[in-house]
Amino acid sequence: MEYGRETTSMREEERKKRQIVKQDYLYSYLSFVLALENSDNDIGLCGWILVVFSIILTLVTLPLSIWMCIKIVKEYERAIIFRLGRILRGGAKGPGLFFILPCTDSFINVDMRTITFDIPPQEVLTKDSVTVSVDGVVYYRVQNATLAVANITNADAATRLLAQTTLRNVLGTKNLAEILSDLSVDGVVYYRVQNATLAVANITNADAATRLLAQTTLRNVLGTKNLAEILSDREEIAHSMQSTLDDATDDWGIKVERVEIKDVKLPLQLQRAMAAEAEASREARAKVIAAEGEMNASRALKEASLVIAESPSALQLRYLQTLNTIAAEKNSTIIFPLPIDMMQSFMKH
Repeated sequence: MEYGRETTSMREEERKKRQIVKQDYLYSYLSFVLALENSDNDIGLCGWILVVFSIILTLVTLPLSIWMCIKIVKEYERAIIFRLGRILRGGAKGPGLFFILPCTDSFINVDMRTITFDIPPQEVLTKDSVTVSVDGVVYYRVQNATLAVANITNADAATRLLAQTTLRNVLGTKNLAEILSDLSVDGVVYYRVQNATLAVANITNADAATRLLAQTTLRNVLGTKNLAEILSDREEIAHSMQSTLDDATDDWGIKVERVEIKDVKLPLQLQRAMAAEAEASREARAKVIAAEGEMNASRALKEASLVIAESPSALQLRYLQTLNTIAAEKNSTIIFPLPIDMMQSFMKH
């Protein structure tokens, strides 16, 4: 009796195992059927034969083959699946888990985050026939992963080259005064990562992108100010930069807390010109002050002469004061003072 019970229990366990295996096969089969429904109908008869053969081979080698069929893409990635060289209908897959056929399918991962790169300095001939060297920064992201893979061999390299040619074409319609700035300004930006998920999922390198954006924002803000405003309104410029940067980096999970203008440097020629202007202004003010002093002195002398002319005794007193001053000096000149009355009578004769 006990032997019969053990045999029955063993049969029950084997039956349960077979049911589990059948369920696994059924699940895998349904997954591949769904994949086939999304495939392109133009693969031809030979293509369908290869697909069916791949499915049979995968089912036969289960569960080992399941690890070759399951693929995972990250939150900021999308997978473009090719079956026998054709893109599957339904567009890009992901984020998360998806299935492929090992023998007939391949896939390409596409990064959907914002990418930042520098435009190398470009030699540009301006509208007024002046050659200048200009660089720039570009921020871009893939909007349609399927088109980025199917319509161009290397979207990143193509975008970089297009940015260079576009920069030359746009600046070629501007004159030198519209392009150049006579100032070199240094600034400091304080920021922190506010949302780690966005900082990873929406941008390839949040730190580098924020640094480049700060440089371009500084140029854009200063381009709307004149020299006097730049030298005097540093706090206003810093506040404007902080607001602009904070809005631009919000999708990156970055919080720009503070911006400070560290230094404003003028070109050497402009420094010399400003120094010459300041020196000329000081000389002009000195001449005006000297002229005003001479005018006031002449008025005082005129008034004094009128007073002395009205009083002979005042003139005599002034004469004696002058003699006293001369006598105090150490010189070898001998002076014989004569009374003024005698001099007047002598001058009359």
